[in-house]
Amino acid sequence: MNYFKVKENYVLQTFSSGLLAAVTLTALTACGTEEVVSPPPTTTDSPTAVAVSEEQLADSEITETIKGEFLVARGVPSDAIEVETNEGIVTLSGSVNNILAKDRAQRITEMVKGVRSVVNTINVAPSGQSDAEIAGDISAALAADPTTESWEIDSSVNNGMVILTGTVDSWQEKQLAAKVAKGVRGVTGLENNISVNPDVVRPDNEIREEVEGALQWDARVDDGLIEVSVNDGIVTLGGSVGSLYEKSLATADAYVTGVSSVVNDPLTVEWWARDEMIRKQMYADATDAEIQDAVKDALLYDPRVASFNVNVAVDNGEVMLTGNVDNLKAKNAAAQDASNTVGVWNVENQINVQPVDEVSQSDITTNVKNALERDPYVEASEVDVAVSDSMVTLTGVVDSYFEKWQAGDAAVRARGVLAVDNNLTVDYEQLTYETSFYDWDATVYDYDYAIASKTDAEIAEDIGDELYWSPFVDREEVTVAVNNGVATLTGNVDTWYERNQATEEAYEGGAMSVINQLDVDYDIQS
Repeated sequence: MNYFKVKENYVLQTFSSGLLAAVTLTALTACGTEEVVSPPPTTTDSPTAVAVSEEQLADSEITETIKGEFLVARGVPSDAIEVETNEGIVTLSGSVNNILAKDRAQRITEMVKGVRSVVNTINVAPSGQSDAEIAGDISAALAADPTTESWEIDSSVNNGMVILTGTVDSWQEKQLAAKVAKGVRGVTGLENNISVNPDVVRPDNEIREEVEGALQWDARVDDGLIEVSVNDGIVTLGGSVGSLYEKSLATADAYVTGVSSVVNDPLTVEWWARDEMIRKQMYADATDAEIQDAVKDALLYDPRVASFNVNVAVDNGEVMLTGNVDNLKAKNAAAQDASNTVGVWNVENQINVQPVDEVSQSDITTNVKNALERDPYVEASEVDVAVSDSMVTLTGVVDSYFEKWQAGDAAVRARGVLAVDNNLTVDYEQLTYETSFYDWDATVYDYDYAIASKTDAEIAEDIGDELYWSPFVDREEVTVAVNNGVATLTGNVDTWYERNQATEEAYEGGAMSVINQLDVDYDIQS
């Protein structure tokens, strides 16, 4: 079943200009099996092609694409969310049972090409818990989280609406505190009134250089069309990005030390901006030393990692992380921070987890069970917890791979845990692939996509659509062939991150297996 059929006319209409990939499929017969190939598009520098590229995508295409994404994504009740689009501005309405699902629906929407803004009016239904119970759980969650435990943050709750107050040292810490609070069952909304007091004053030109560097080295952001200016510690971002999600990433990158606020209104979302690929040649001279510095900078701005002495070594684009941290979440976060850096193609995570204080096995068990109870996605009664030598083993039967890995993450964040063996089983047998959702969190989670019976032709067509609508992959650079459900990707892409995301998009398009033969265009200089 193709959830993106509505955009076919648009793609076919613009194919003649040579700008976009037609999702036309050619069936080839060899040795009695059918292989379906999505042909690589051609490109042109003609004025006609540029004019077509700047046209606004049809609202109906955007709406149907978002609905299709909701259909295949776990953790979002697609039948309970309405989607309307007007001139690229998407309104989400309906009702969900937790605030994480509301936020997740927005993130998925922001990643769709052509979405310029999101009006999220989704209602979060009450859980039946009292405000006192919710407030108590938030306090417990903040105290139990290995990063937020020492922060002086207060919370009040009124009909499920949470207000956070207090003072932290960075914008990143403020966002993390809100995220921990939102991960508590019963929260229907959140107002983040935490103050940021970095107590650091830096010259504007120094701030600007660091922001530009952060944008350049974030593999998820195409910085070639972004302009940065700084006045009295206030950063203004201008220019264009290819998706609303990319805009949010660029905004987060801009919050370096010394920044009081970021103004991103002048940074417009243009669906064609990703296709321009302005920074294609910017990495040709990237060295291991430069990548090493970029990874260290990324770790410095992650509050889960910043307080630890993590060693970074880079050999031809492969990162080796060593050192000690006091919690498993910090170890996982460091690996993902490194993976999001331009030039990194593999991360060897040899960080050692050494809790500062010894935690008894019974206390670890209690910590994990309490974390599962607070999580709005997990049915704690379905999960059994066993602890041996600070190693947690989860067993039981849950409803989806999404819930399985959500439970695993809750265990990872519990105090005293050195490792998690997630042996939860799922009450259905077949899945396409346990794929990492790039819209979820800054640590690696594996979730599953919904199953649909598709022919090779339908899979190839759907993969082409996924690549086309992706904020991370340039569809013009990827050729897709599908044979008996196995998708082969060939062509050239600009970053390792883009290469990895192409694999994810192929699985989301319905591939049972993916052979990624994409080449990365730039070399790492030792």
